[in-house]
Amino acid sequence: MKQFLVVGLGRFGSSVAQTLYESNEEVLAIDINPETVQEVINDKIVDNAAVLDATDGGAISELGVTQYDVAFVCIGAIEQSIMVTLNLKELGVKKIIAKAVSKSHGKVLSKIGANNVIYPEEYMGRRVAQLAMEPNMIEHIRFSQDFLLVEIKSPSLFWGKTLIESEIRKNYNATVVGIKKEDETFQPNPSAYTKIERGDILLIITDTKTAEILENLK
Repeated sequence: MKQFLVVGLGRFGSSVAQTLYESNEEVLAIDINPETVQEVINDKIVDNAAVLDATDGGAISELGVTQYDVAFVCIGAIEQSIMVTLNLKELGVKKIIAKAVSKSHGKVLSKIGANNVIYPEEYMGRRVAQLAMEPNMIEHIRFSQDFLLVEIKSPSLFWGKTLIESEIRKNYNATVVGIKKEDETFQPNPSAYTKIERGDILLIITDTKTAEILENLK
C-alpha cells in the first residue's frame, strides 16, 4: 500500500484526499486552518488529518515526509504553494504533484521540483465544454490522439438486441468492454449474447471518429 500526503484541504485537496481514502490508501491530510481539518474529519473525508503550516520547513520535516510515496500540493495561493513544494523537494519526497493556478505558476513549480503540475480549472473547463458538445458521451479516457475509452448511453437502435445482434464491432469498429445497468450494477467483459436494454451505459473502446458517430445515434 502506498502512502499519500495531501497538503491543503480546499475543495480540490479534500476531493483528492477523499478519493485516496475511499480507495483504502493510507493518506495524511494537512491544512493550516484548524476548522478545515476538523471539518474533513467530521465529514469522514479522511480519518488522519493534522493542523500544520507546511510552509514551515521545520514543522513539516517532523512529519517524516520521506516515508510518503506521493505528496499532493493542493494550495491555491502561489507563494505558499511554491514554498511547500520546495520544502517537500528538499526533504526528499519521491513524487510531488502540485496544483497550479496559471501557466507561470506551473512553470515555477516544475522548476523547483514538482514531478507533475495540474490545472484543475482548465481541465474542468474542457470537460464541461466536451460534455456540452457530446451530450450522450458521459465520460472518456483518451489513450492517444485517436484512441479512447468512452461511456455512451445506449441508443434505441440497440435496445432489445444482444451484442452480436447489434453488430457494434462489425459496423462501428468498436468493442463493448462493459455495461452499466440502470440499477448501477456493472457487467464487465459482457458475452456476445448479453442483451442491451434501455437505460444501459455502454463502456466502449474505439477511435475518436467512431465515438462521435455512436454518441449521435438515436
